[in-house]
Amino acid sequence: MNVEKRANIIKDWIENYCKNESFQPKTLVVGISGGIDSSVVSTLCALTGRKTIALTMPIKQIKSQHDLSIEHGKWLTSKFKNVEHKVIELENVFNSFEKTLNEFNNEHGFANSRARLRMTTLYQVAAANSGIVVGTGNKIEDFGVGFYTKYGDGGVDISPIADCNKTHVWELGKHLGILNKIIEAEPTDGLWHDGRSDKDQLGMSYSELEKAMEDKNDPNYKKYLEIRKKNIHKMKPIPICKFDEK
Repeated sequence: MNVEKRANIIKDWIENYCKNESFQPKTLVVGISGGIDSSVVSTLCALTGRKTIALTMPIKQIKSQHDLSIEHGKWLTSKFKNVEHKVIELENVFNSFEKTLNEFNNEHGFANSRARLRMTTLYQVAAANSGIVVGTGNKIEDFGVGFYTKYGDGGVDISPIADCNKTHVWELGKHLGILNKIIEAEPTDGLWHDGRSDKDQLGMSYSELEKAMEDKNDPNYKKYLEIRKKNIHKMKPIPICKFDEK
């Protein structure tokens, strides 16, 4: 499928969802991090013509990551009259949360808590604007290796690029005119003080993951399955204890 067609399908899908949903949302709310996924999704939202609110939500952010988010926000508002870009500083909120839960200190837990505080913020803004939260996860992250925070960036109303692999997202970014520095930036979830990349955490690049997902004979297929196994719980429905009362 060519990239222009893919972009139009996603844009129309977002619009049709809003038209046909009983809630009739008026606003699209999306968090932007300065990464390619959120940059593409926020731009596709803007292209629908609906009011779009892009939120930059720094929490102890690496300056280079924060700067890219700000630049993309400025780019969006310069191109689309229907877009509002807001910077919501969450560091004080996070510091208070971290201090309150100091007894339960855990680095990985607090990293995920950043994502969950952002999710809560997105939903508050959406509620105040009769809106929905638009997800930014791609196919590899959401359905391949589960590389997202449960009830964090995984907590959304719709997920427009969840059937796009990372290559598709980069192609969409180029087609949409996303800033080159964002397209070329090393992918990162932005949840760690040391700025570790997605590859650092996963142990595989997105190109390697794509090949492994598509080919069981790929030399990295076993490694891909190991990563997937650790996170498969995120991709399954919540377990329910059911009663057979026949």
